[in-house]
Amino acid sequence: MSTQTLHHEEEKPVVHPIHHVDGDVKDPSVFPGHTEEPLKPHIYGDFVELPVGLPDEGSGLTIRALLVGSFLGTIVGASNLYLGLKTGFTFGAALFGAIFGFVMLKAVSRIFPKGFGGGYFGPKENCTVQTAATAAGGLGTLFVAPLPAMYRLGLLSADGPSADVGKILALTFISAYYGLFFAVPFRKWFVLRQKLVFPSPFASAVTIAQLHSVTGAAAANKRAKIMAASFSIGTIWSVMNFFMPGLYSWYIFAWMAQAGCEKCGEATDYGWLIQWTPAFIGAGMLTGIHTAGSMTFGSILAWGIIGPILQGNGTTTGNPLGFPKKSKDGVEADAAANPTVRYWLLWPGIAIMIAASFTELFYNWRPMYNGIRDLVLTVRNRNAPQAALSKDIDDPAYDPAPPHEQVPTWMWMGGLVASIISTVVVLHAVFDVGVGESILSIVLAFIFAFIGIQAAGTTDVNPVGAIAKTSQFVFGGISRGKGETVGELRKHAMSVNLLAGAVAASAASQACDMVGDLKTGHLLRASPKSQFIAQAVGTLVAVFASTGLYIFYAAAYPCINDASIEKCSFGLSAVTAWQSIAEVLTNSQNQIPSSSAIASLLCGIITVIGTLAVHKLPAKLAWIIPNFSSIGVAFILNSNHYSIAMLMGALVQVVWNKKNPLSWEVWGFALASGLIAGEGIGGLIQAGFQVASVDQEGLSTWVGCPLDDGQPANCF
Repeated sequence: MSTQTLHHEEEKPVVHPIHHVDGDVKDPSVFPGHTEEPLKPHIYGDFVELPVGLPDEGSGLTIRALLVGSFLGTIVGASNLYLGLKTGFTFGAALFGAIFGFVMLKAVSRIFPKGFGGGYFGPKENCTVQTAATAAGGLGTLFVAPLPAMYRLGLLSADGPSADVGKILALTFISAYYGLFFAVPFRKWFVLRQKLVFPSPFASAVTIAQLHSVTGAAAANKRAKIMAASFSIGTIWSVMNFFMPGLYSWYIFAWMAQAGCEKCGEATDYGWLIQWTPAFIGAGMLTGIHTAGSMTFGSILAWGIIGPILQGNGTTTGNPLGFPKKSKDGVEADAAANPTVRYWLLWPGIAIMIAASFTELFYNWRPMYNGIRDLVLTVRNRNAPQAALSKDIDDPAYDPAPPHEQVPTWMWMGGLVASIISTVVVLHAVFDVGVGESILSIVLAFIFAFIGIQAAGTTDVNPVGAIAKTSQFVFGGISRGKGETVGELRKHAMSVNLLAGAVAASAASQACDMVGDLKTGHLLRASPKSQFIAQAVGTLVAVFASTGLYIFYAAAYPCINDASIEKCSFGLSAVTAWQSIAEVLTNSQNQIPSSSAIASLLCGIITVIGTLAVHKLPAKLAWIIPNFSSIGVAFILNSNHYSIAMLMGALVQVVWNKKNPLSWEVWGFALASGLIAGEGIGGLIQAGFQVASVDQEGLSTWVGCPLDDGQPANCF
């Protein structure tokens, strides 16, 4: 999947990634990255043009930048945990941190004296804020996919996360720092030697540079105000959902059924309703009409056509939106014979996403091959120029950062060795994972990170999620080879499958994000060592903040970790994907319905052909082909209101951009980003209501709620 795939209708390839956190897909989404001043042309790989006459700000590493960046990243992390558990999507913290960080520290720099947090605030320090924010908000993978899956499979304490605080902290810690230590040598390779494009980090650097221009402060204040306003609206509207659920979610087909159209009510059984979710309306504004339209098409195909046909002809049974009931030992033996619609659609959805990512990857094989070949030659040839040591400005591996601003080898290498040792010790001592399997997960993390960074730097699309999914197949094959397919041995195999996959996916995803930030810093002439420290601090904050937030959400919504609770406020699409793959790959019996397996194969073939066709057809025809990764997400996600909300947001963007392009460029990203973060924080407040046992039914209105025997049927 490439930027071209997603945005045939867009002429500006400036993008910013939205993540599908279980790692299945990273969809690029357009963001303006512009102020009222037009962008001057830049050549990728060169420094961005900074305003003339800026004071020397040294390394740009300050306590205030670390505090503000970590704070803003934690806000995004809290929002991402809520949204990720609902849909599997999370949203990057880079621009949110850069813009809000600029406004906050610009004010602090003027109000307070130099010794008390005041003093000059420049682009390098702004880069530090963004870097810390990205690190503090970037540990979502573990908490919205493999960890809940382990609880739902009974692999951790039956008392829930509050009884496993030490285990969760240990697992989070060993998963968190590989990205940091991988990023240093990867910077030398991908940023300095290969000089990859990295469009999103480039756009971030341009935005930061413009914020510090003569008119940048005024533009930043305007953006910050609309971002703050939309953040407040998103938060308030999300909280109001707790008290007025019938106004937030419109069960149109249920209303029609109550009005006399009995058949219309069946659509509600397949998840069809309209939900006024600020986050996904905002996401649609960012992703554009092609991605949002493709996801809606996938929802219609899966849940409007295929699902009802399967249920009608008896291929599937039970609740269309649920999974087959499980025994204490996992999926029952009849899951393949009596699947639900959701379980049947899961496998074509996974096949589509993996096929789309690998096809895009193999289509762009040449830069990948060149990167691997050059790396091997560099390692084998002792006389090859080394990026870390080169002092020749004409050397392609020349590092413009002075020696005192570079990360010492002992620092990142020592940290990497310590991480490897701690990973092996923790996984073996705490989770009974073998030493060889632990080391293999680290090797896979490095491979996935290399592939992901190469792809992201070239196309701005990070396929780590879908590719990292293959780690589950690797460890599933190992467990089958050992015969761990029954009883306690199977439980151990599922645990290894999820734990090793989590380490590999989380480390690779973090590495991609952090190398992107190092690219931004390189373009802004920021200190790599300062960024390294900012990433280390932000990651440490994320370890404790993410763990605490996850335990908090689990206490508010037990259904996150308890598979026996069928009704849940969260879709858990990423969780169920990881969970189902772990179950199937460790089961001695086939658990995939034969019809679903055949459909998966056909969908994979169609995806490969369609993805290749996008690159071969002229742009005026290629836009007709949908974004297959978005279709795959729609197959897995049993909540169609998210695709509808994204389509509404995308239509707003199309009309707005057509009527007043300059206004959209100035305000669009800020408005959408505020809505996204605001709903996530509103969800956090709702979780607080749940923990406090607020009487929702007693305090809420039933207006808009479908009724069943005079009582609200869907709202509570």
